[in-house]
Amino acid sequence: MKLIIQIPCYNEALTLPETLSHLPKKIDGIDQIEYLVIDDGSQDNTAEVAKEHGADHVIRLKKNQGLAGAFKAGLDACIRLGADIIVNTDADNQYVSADIPKLIEPILKQNAELVIGDRGVATEESFTPLKRKLQTFGSYVVSKASGLDIPDATSGFRAMTRETALKTNILSNYSYTLETLIQAGNRNISVTSVPVRTNSPRRPSRLMHGIGDYLVHSTITIIRAYAMYRAIRVFFSIGIVLIVAGGILAIRYLVFFIQGQGAGHVQSVILAAILLIVGFQTMLNGLLADLIASNRKMLEEISNSVRSIKF
Repeated sequence: MKLIIQIPCYNEALTLPETLSHLPKKIDGIDQIEYLVIDDGSQDNTAEVAKEHGADHVIRLKKNQGLAGAFKAGLDACIRLGADIIVNTDADNQYVSADIPKLIEPILKQNAELVIGDRGVATEESFTPLKRKLQTFGSYVVSKASGLDIPDATSGFRAMTRETALKTNILSNYSYTLETLIQAGNRNISVTSVPVRTNSPRRPSRLMHGIGDYLVHSTITIIRAYAMYRAIRVFFSIGIVLIVAGGILAIRYLVFFIQGQGAGHVQSVILAAILLIVGFQTMLNGLLADLIASNRKMLEEISNSVRSIKF
């Protein structure tokens, strides 16, 4: 059983040595442990520091791809290197590496395919009160969208099986955390959470540039991922609302018309017609989106098979 611990990095030459030094070298049930560092176009000597401090593999991306791109590049490399289990952790030593055995335990016991490290965001002392509320609410929304019970949806401390990595396709340019959970829930991947500890922050987050930035990007990611896997539900819901609104206006006009007052309410007929047409068009778009989603699913299955054979 081979475990690869991957660490996406961007300008982490100062924090990486400590992070690497704390990674486990032996875990019960694991025959081989390797460390993989993804240098996401760093402008410092992150790659050299990684090699000097025990990284078995270093991938250097020529241009900064962002956290999602670096995470995806790491998964592809782990698959190629023959990993049976993949653990992702942060380069800033945010997560306590001693919890990695606890993180992979559900996988070793075959109780889960994807395990999320739960930081206890509702009580996390390093978060501001507003951030705690936003993290808790965001996790609730992602849980509803994915059909999973995930108390800490934004946690980057996670473990997955090789098969889960093969099924994971990341489209977001911002972060992988929310999208992959919605994807996992809609692909019937077994997911669980385990409590994990965190270290004191070494620096401010480089992903979140203010609450507004976080809300905008997270909302877009959740809506896009949910619509991708629940196209019929999303488009039909919108279409039905429009059709009902148009129907109400049409009935309203009909009542006025019967009462001999129809001449003064022609605008209701026009608006009703627009709403009904747009509503039906939206539902048709939902059918088209569902067909596209089915085609994408087949292409993903083919892609997964090819990646599995190639690597």
